[in-house]
Amino acid sequence: MLPLLAAHVVLAVLAPVLIGRMGSRAFYVLALGPAATTVWALAQTDVAMRGEVTQQLTWVPALDMSVTLVMGPLQWLMTLVVAGVGALVLAYCAAYFGEGEAGRGLLAGTLVAFAGAMLGLVWADNLLITYVFWELTTVFSFLLIGFDPAKRSARAAATTALVVTTLGGLAMLVGILVLGGLAGTYSISGILASPPASSGALSAAVVLLLLGALSKSALFPFHFWLPGAMAAPTPVSAYLHAAAMVKAGVFLVALLVPAFADVPGWRELLLPLGALTMLIGGWRSLRQYDIKLLLAYGTVSQLGFLLTVLGVGSQMTAFAGMAMVLAHALFKATLFLVVGIIDKHAGTRDIRKLHGLRHRMPLVFAFAVLASMSMAGLPPLIGFIGKESIWAALLAVATEGDGTPLRGWAGWAVVVALVLGTVLTVAYTLRFLHGAFWGRGPADEDTPCTHVSPRYWAVPGVLALLSLGLGFSGAVLSEHIWPYAEQLEPALHPEELALWHGVGGPLLLSVLATLGGVLLFLGRKTFGQLQGALSFGWSAERAYGWSIRGLERAAVETTGLAQRGSVAIYLAVALVVVVAVPGTVVWTVEQGGGVIAYDTPAQLLVALVIVLAALVTTRSRRRLRAVILVSVTGYGCALLFLLHGAVDLALTQVLVETISLVVFVLVLRRLPQHFTDRPLTRTRYWRMALATAVAVVVGAILTAATMYRTQAPLTPELVAGAIDFGAGYNVVNVTLVDVRAWDTFGEISVLLVAATGVASLLFIDTRSAGIRRVADIPYPKGVKKLPSQPGRRAWLPAPRTLAPENRSILFEVVTRLIFHPMLLIGVYLLFAGHNNPGGGFAGGIVVGLALVVRYLAGGRYELDEAMPVDAGVVLGAGLFVAAISALSPLAFGGQVLQSFVLETDVPLLGHVKLVSSLFFDIGVFLVIIGLVLDLLRSLGSGIDRHIRREQRQREEEAAA
Repeated sequence: MLPLLAAHVVLAVLAPVLIGRMGSRAFYVLALGPAATTVWALAQTDVAMRGEVTQQLTWVPALDMSVTLVMGPLQWLMTLVVAGVGALVLAYCAAYFGEGEAGRGLLAGTLVAFAGAMLGLVWADNLLITYVFWELTTVFSFLLIGFDPAKRSARAAATTALVVTTLGGLAMLVGILVLGGLAGTYSISGILASPPASSGALSAAVVLLLLGALSKSALFPFHFWLPGAMAAPTPVSAYLHAAAMVKAGVFLVALLVPAFADVPGWRELLLPLGALTMLIGGWRSLRQYDIKLLLAYGTVSQLGFLLTVLGVGSQMTAFAGMAMVLAHALFKATLFLVVGIIDKHAGTRDIRKLHGLRHRMPLVFAFAVLASMSMAGLPPLIGFIGKESIWAALLAVATEGDGTPLRGWAGWAVVVALVLGTVLTVAYTLRFLHGAFWGRGPADEDTPCTHVSPRYWAVPGVLALLSLGLGFSGAVLSEHIWPYAEQLEPALHPEELALWHGVGGPLLLSVLATLGGVLLFLGRKTFGQLQGALSFGWSAERAYGWSIRGLERAAVETTGLAQRGSVAIYLAVALVVVVAVPGTVVWTVEQGGGVIAYDTPAQLLVALVIVLAALVTTRSRRRLRAVILVSVTGYGCALLFLLHGAVDLALTQVLVETISLVVFVLVLRRLPQHFTDRPLTRTRYWRMALATAVAVVVGAILTAATMYRTQAPLTPELVAGAIDFGAGYNVVNVTLVDVRAWDTFGEISVLLVAATGVASLLFIDTRSAGIRRVADIPYPKGVKKLPSQPGRRAWLPAPRTLAPENRSILFEVVTRLIFHPMLLIGVYLLFAGHNNPGGGFAGGIVVGLALVVRYLAGGRYELDEAMPVDAGVVLGAGLFVAAISALSPLAFGGQVLQSFVLETDVPLLGHVKLVSSLFFDIGVFLVIIGLVLDLLRSLGSGIDRHIRREQRQREEEAAA
């Protein structure tokens, strides 16, 4: 199973490249991942029915957290739904998305990644791992729904879906932690085999888990996000909102029902909300004119139906409910894809503008009829045998209880509610068919549409024919669903899925619901007037809008109260806390032993230089001078490190100080040269007093840290661990990439976020203004183009990229001499850092400084020439390499971030020892390069463009 998940990751990463090279045909290649998963699941059928398909890799032993994947009967069925429908939808995308359509690569990769996340969610046997995959589906669905960032509706719908499902996910996380604490394990199979004793805490945990399921599956009051998510492309809607994402909540309920159906709060929450959702979805569906929205509200209704049936908690309702889950995935995916065909070929989804498409696209009409019959529960489709089984199960519950406490009025209430919901289902099914294919135009003319090629109708045709074929395969389906249902208390009257059970209560309920739906459709005008008369001013959508606006208003008020826009005040508050809290603690502790002020006179001399530079900084009125003096204090600290023998720390400090100085200088171009010259007021005295107090407290803390040590230093253990576990002698670097690599991974993630934040402040819509090579820009006026040898390209052509007044011939010559050596030094530090001073961080900064030199010598065009790659790509590649390096030991039976050593003899190089943590260091190396490149493009090239734009405006104003 892990190789299949890895295949989805690889395909997701390669998707943009494949789309760029193959066009939309690449979707067929991408479909191979889910298709292979489907074939594998079918091959594992017999073993899966016994629940023996497992794979386990230890991840975090201290948290009892392991990557344990399981495929039992329930997971097998969901795998077929997720992977099977996913493969077909990806194949459909090859026809749906035109060759010139922007963003196909990102969408394709995200769709494949979503399929992998759903499979991980289905297979995970650890609640914490389940939550990780749960949130991954939330993130990927956000990206898919907001596929077109230029559409305001898409952005709003994606944000709403993200907020609602994340809120439910947070509640679910709390429930997971409580349930894991009660059970003593986070293993799902362990919890289901031995659930905790009933208690208030267990009820709370189960209710919180159900809140996550309700938000994901769009049940009331969270149902409003799903119709809005129809802003996504139709194939995305077909997959996420018919066969995958919304099924996550259904899957969670089906997974937990054998153990927790009798826990107080389970039925009390699921049954009324599920039934109400079914009725609301059906009611709203009958008011829609957009056939995609009609199906969306129908999906809401069907999800309420499924969760109500599964929430009853009997063996037969669980059995019939899972049959209906499969039926719903098939018919709803078919209908959404049919809507995509109509939208593409007729140019509209409005039933008021669609007329007679049954003549224009007869095959599509036939497939839509089959899927609609299954949705309405008509024979001989799978939807019919699923609903027949549901009616039989619910009647058994209402009349005999059938292992539940719902015998009597409670059971009959569920039956009545679901029958009414089915009446609405039949009615909106007829509304869809009639509006999309049967309606007549003003002049009895059919809606014009283009020819529908087999590439379009093949996929919905396969799904529709599966709905038909499975309708005749009730015995086979029963054989593969019963192993899941056998986990519950045996039913009083178990029955298999079949087209004919004789005349009885289930058949009568089916006939009654169908006739009611037909009559409701025939009286649609009268019913529409009734709906208009009964329209309510309140809705969940409006309540959500009010709550968001209220939250935003409260945030604005709180921000206005707590933050006045003065950086000095913010800093003063933080520093006062530093003085008050740590200062009080240091003042009250007992005095320890003596303090060694310095080891050598050289240290004292360097310290005096640092103090002198700091004092002069406070008196400097020129910003640039102040920045340089602050850098002197940093270089002084590096010298102190060196005098202590910490060569690695000294090297890193020098490099960080240098790149910080560059960033400061780039920013200073947009600031006044001098600080404001304020008189010596009480405010200045206050600042001086606060600064002095902070200095005293910080010095006291550092002194106390050396005086009051009660435990032996960890240095010997760190050194031994670096050698034994990290296989390296540079303790600092091994600590970063091995001993505390989790911290490092979090830190490079923060760096990526910080770089993105800086870019977002300067760029309006994209991370950069586009990469322009030197060859793409014209020669400036007055610059003569000299002939060059064929095939030879000029390097660092500053006359072409910089104005004469900004050039420095000497600096250009120096750049030509040092650029490539700096690159080599950076790579050397990367590879040497495991045993000698250096590492990916230091090497990345050196390479970044090489880019700084190239930029300063040749300007922004020369920077693009030196690194013709988007900074976001480099940052993402670095984080991806680090993540793959961290997870790869799992594939070999190791733990996350575990290091392995490979020693071998290489010709010319001799004996070579390679440690796997080097690849993690390469990820850090790339992130640092991407960070520097992003800062140069943001604060360097970006500000250059602003300055140039202002110069043009001044020139135009002067010319005018």
